[in-house]
Amino acid sequence: MTPSTDPTPIPYLRLQPEYDALRADWFARIDEAGANGAFILGPEVEAFEREAAAYLGARHAIGVANGTEALVLSLRALDIGPGDEVITTPFTFYASAEAISLVGATPVFVDIDERSFNLDPAAVEAAIRPATRAILPVHLFGHPADMDALAALAARHDLKLIEDAAQAFGARHHGRPVGALGDCGCFSFYPTKVLGCYGDGGLICTNDKGVHERLLRLRNHGAIAPFLHAEVGYNSRLDAIQAALLRLKLRNLDKAVAERQRIARRYDQGLADCDAIPPTAPADGGHAYNLYTLRHPRRDALRERLNAQRIGNSQCYPEPLHLQAVHAGLGYRPGELPVVERLCKETLSLPIFPGLRNDEIDRICALVRSA
Repeated sequence: MTPSTDPTPIPYLRLQPEYDALRADWFARIDEAGANGAFILGPEVEAFEREAAAYLGARHAIGVANGTEALVLSLRALDIGPGDEVITTPFTFYASAEAISLVGATPVFVDIDERSFNLDPAAVEAAIRPATRAILPVHLFGHPADMDALAALAARHDLKLIEDAAQAFGARHHGRPVGALGDCGCFSFYPTKVLGCYGDGGLICTNDKGVHERLLRLRNHGAIAPFLHAEVGYNSRLDAIQAALLRLKLRNLDKAVAERQRIARRYDQGLADCDAIPPTAPADGGHAYNLYTLRHPRRDALRERLNAQRIGNSQCYPEPLHLQAVHAGLGYRPGELPVVERLCKETLSLPIFPGLRNDEIDRICALVRSA
């Protein structure tokens, strides 16, 4: 396979075809919302919550303003706050750790598994201390974390388990959708996600009735009735028109995930036997491939080559969270978490989205192989 000299750009993400396909149905739902005067929460949000809970196999789902607040509200609902420690990954978007800090708790970073890019359960166990109150795994890039091992640790040490499934709607762990496997599961509907809206949006799943009731209060200023407030809460409510769009997209989610998996398999085949190391998939095939993130020993040179050919790519993530300035006060030093520090120098995400053509995939693979 030789690299193409085709000058046509390949974007990192192409949203327009999906929008064109959904536009008429979504605009009809917007007209209904306008006629009903229900723009925040209301029947559309309630319907989406029921449908999402059914899809995920959860008893309850709560629509919120975004994925970050899904994490914050979940921590609050589980009574995690000042003086508590929460073990999480340093290889994730900042919001995963930011939410822990926002409730007054302390993020404790541990190293990751180099194949899945997710929390290493052995490292989690070694970090458990008297102040530890929860484990917050991230199903990074759509690859399910090792929930069996993490759930066993949580049960053994009486810890809460909060799933950051922001990148993983539609991913499955041993056949079960992620997000309903812990005490709370948190999703983001940022437009780039597997299930994304055209604005901000988020969702929390739980199987606990009491946690569900508290989350309903917390997302709406801590209110127990109009103008009556039981605690300090948030203004974190899902918009009806975004819920309407998410309902439309949810109907075809399995098809969209299957298309991402097909594209990933073609990448895997096209990148076999070269310096690039494709992402691993769980044995049961439950990866949702929100991102297709490979490893390469000369990642920066590869990125320059892709950029020169106008092929979209992203460096997710260039610096691990434990070494970033915002966490300087936690005292981590270079070399403490060697796996994540190495992977931050090797990883690169390639375009993956429904509608990415085979010829585009093959052109990308040829360029990667030639690097």
